[in-house]
Amino acid sequence: MAELATSVKKVIKSKMFALIMLLAMLTTFMQFGTDGMFLHPINIRTILDMMIITGMLTIGSAMLLISGALDLSMGAVGTMAGMLFAVLLRYYGVHWSVAFLICLALAAMFGVVNAILVNFARFPAFIATLGMAFVAEGVSFLFAGGANISLSDPFMRALATGRFMNNTIPFSILILLVFFIVYGLILSKTKFGRQIYLVGGNPHASRLVGINPRKISFILFINSSMLGAIAGIMFNSRVAAATTLGITERQFFGLIAAILGGVSFGGGTGGLGGAFVGLLIFSAFGNGMFLLGVDSFWNQAMFGMLLLVSMAFDYLRTVGWKNIIGRRSL
Repeated sequence: MAELATSVKKVIKSKMFALIMLLAMLTTFMQFGTDGMFLHPINIRTILDMMIITGMLTIGSAMLLISGALDLSMGAVGTMAGMLFAVLLRYYGVHWSVAFLICLALAAMFGVVNAILVNFARFPAFIATLGMAFVAEGVSFLFAGGANISLSDPFMRALATGRFMNNTIPFSILILLVFFIVYGLILSKTKFGRQIYLVGGNPHASRLVGINPRKISFILFINSSMLGAIAGIMFNSRVAAATTLGITERQFFGLIAAILGGVSFGGGTGGLGGAFVGLLIFSAFGNGMFLLGVDSFWNQAMFGMLLLVSMAFDYLRTVGWKNIIGRRSL
């Protein structure tokens, strides 16, 4: 009996329990506030649709944050890759599979440059990746002369409209779930995953035990850029076009979802299970604001506030109330 009580207390004190409770409270509030529309099957499908693009950005952001770094170029690289993908399909008749690999290769190159700037030029990750974001934006404009490109490729239509379970669940959400499961297993069950946590927790100590932080950094920056490219191509399939804005404006959405899910900006903590719940909270929040009739401009402000709140909670988790009170007393 005592062991059961201890286990229950441990579960209640866990980050995952707090996240699930927050999601439950948000769902309850939105359900009553929208007169039952929030949990309607069609709206649930809408929420799942909203998760797909942001989910890819969340995975890339979470992996880098756990290692103690961040990438602010994912959205711009994804937009650039999506534009190149459209150009190759529309104007050069390249098969989608070849075009996809070319776009991944280009995105990987941007990831390599990010890693070089951070690890060898000693640029702060914030500055390096922000600069590369502007480079990627410029390149995406050059690919199409600043114009949008419409798409009608059968593969793109299938990726956007494919459904299963009586035409209710988007096929692309299954792709996202597979990505979360695979990356979650990598983080929690592999030697490489443990190395990511060690590098994020203490880079100096990780070197002493034979881990190469630069190697980890290169892999994660390349991974981040490639996930951005996948998100950009999936976005194109949904709007049937490659646009100059693409997913650039969604850059911070993945960060918000990851931090909401318990991934710390300080590195070394968090996981993709929590990041997925954070993604659910983020998507449900945005959808609920829309159903409540909140103006889109206020939505943007609310997302900014959500980022600030999630950062504040991350700081509190890292420092703790006792340390803050102790500093004030000094």
